[in-house]
Amino acid sequence: MIFRFSTLVVLSLSAIAIGNAALAVAEDPSLAAMTPEVRETFSIPMEWGDRDWEAHAKSLVAPGKGSAYTADKAEDTSVRGLSWYALGLLLRDGETDNARAIEILNFVMAEQFNDPGKPWDGTYRTSPAQPEPPAGAAIWKDYDPNWREFIGTTFAMILEEFPDRIPQELQRRLEASIDHAVAGEILDGRLVPTYTNPALMFGFLLDFAGVRSHRPDWVAQGATWQALIYASFNRYGTFDEYNSPTYSGVDLFALGLWRSYGSTAAMREMGANMEAALWRDLAAFYNANLKNIAGPFDRGYGMDMQSYVSVVGVALRMELGERLAPLPKLEPGVEHGGDVWFAPHFAILGVRIPLDALEAFRSFKGERQIQRQITADRIATAWIGRDAIYGGEATNKTRGVDGHNQFHPATVQWKLPSGKIGWIQLTQSPPIDVRADRRGLQISCSGDVKFRIHAQGIEASDLRQSDWTLPGLAVHIASDAGKFSVDLKSDFVDVTYSSISGMNLKILPSP
Repeated sequence: MIFRFSTLVVLSLSAIAIGNAALAVAEDPSLAAMTPEVRETFSIPMEWGDRDWEAHAKSLVAPGKGSAYTADKAEDTSVRGLSWYALGLLLRDGETDNARAIEILNFVMAEQFNDPGKPWDGTYRTSPAQPEPPAGAAIWKDYDPNWREFIGTTFAMILEEFPDRIPQELQRRLEASIDHAVAGEILDGRLVPTYTNPALMFGFLLDFAGVRSHRPDWVAQGATWQALIYASFNRYGTFDEYNSPTYSGVDLFALGLWRSYGSTAAMREMGANMEAALWRDLAAFYNANLKNIAGPFDRGYGMDMQSYVSVVGVALRMELGERLAPLPKLEPGVEHGGDVWFAPHFAILGVRIPLDALEAFRSFKGERQIQRQITADRIATAWIGRDAIYGGEATNKTRGVDGHNQFHPATVQWKLPSGKIGWIQLTQSPPIDVRADRRGLQISCSGDVKFRIHAQGIEASDLRQSDWTLPGLAVHIASDAGKFSVDLKSDFVDVTYSSISGMNLKILPSP
């Protein structure tokens, strides 16, 4: 076994009843039985998929050649997205939906790499146009290993929920594709339990494949993997990949798989417990007045959930409806729109938000200070005000920001006079500690720091070394910076403080 375990949980194979094990299947999904909010959210990506299919996918050819679409569309087409569309088609179960889903599934399976011994073996092309990875292929550039988990879990849901809607031979091939993905991941050995979103999906997929293929070694490895994740989570009640409107949503999807289909009561209980705890943590950081989760963000794609699609936002729309959900208008071309395709998954698995957390998502529950221990070295703090939220992460100065990663250890979001959201984000720093409280942000590091500020109507003259006069917000800065500079862009302003050892940002509403 090539997993990089920090701790080994010893299990007795004799305690695992493979032959008679039955996965805990969710209730039979039916659109008619779902709430109007779920049906409406589900219908949006399906309409996109239908339009794209009619416009481009009729050129689908015999699979396996990596050239399924016309040349001008092949690069823009997501193989993962096609698998998610197929899941939605089988759920919708319209007159031609099942036949279309079968065609798509055959194509997606043919886009799986079959290169034994290579790091990408068992994963799938990101698009029909993606070539075979070259010698010395670079991860994330030439292949995406996480698509083993994203597509494999989707295949698993299809096998669990809709076996009567696809031929038996296709079922066998889907199982073989999942087994290939699992075997490739095991031999790759790159996953660790703290890489939260793929680790959670893989924890489910190992269990699923082990039971379906009668592999007690995989079931045992899956149980070990699950126990490691659960032990790590319970250490501080958090995941290492902390507070991400995108990836926390993927975590919720994966935990829904554990909760719904886990082969043991222990796995289902672990999934349900972590799912509920994650929802409560997100609710603590949420401000319903701003429709946003406060930072700090371990991995962030945006600073305003009303301007891009997050997976958490998609799940919340199924409970809160369009008016209250933290999402932009869902239309083709919306930023990060591909995440709308989690709607079929959540429609089937259900969105299980504890009632106390759900109330916090529905309406603002008062100002509050938050402190969360993430790991031994990392502490997240945040102030949730009525019209402004800000967060910081102290890392024991083990992490910095290079301008390209998704780590955002200092963030501010507030309501502009227009009602829209303004935001401040630390985009560059050496290893840093940031703490947030009612007064603002306290920063400790040695070197240069850069902030990006987005607010309608902002001018370079509004930003001085000791004061930022922003629409709806005033920030007073105390620092020992040797130099200060302002760079005005079309949609934001970058401000840089050079050679600091520390600084405080005092945050006040503008008069």
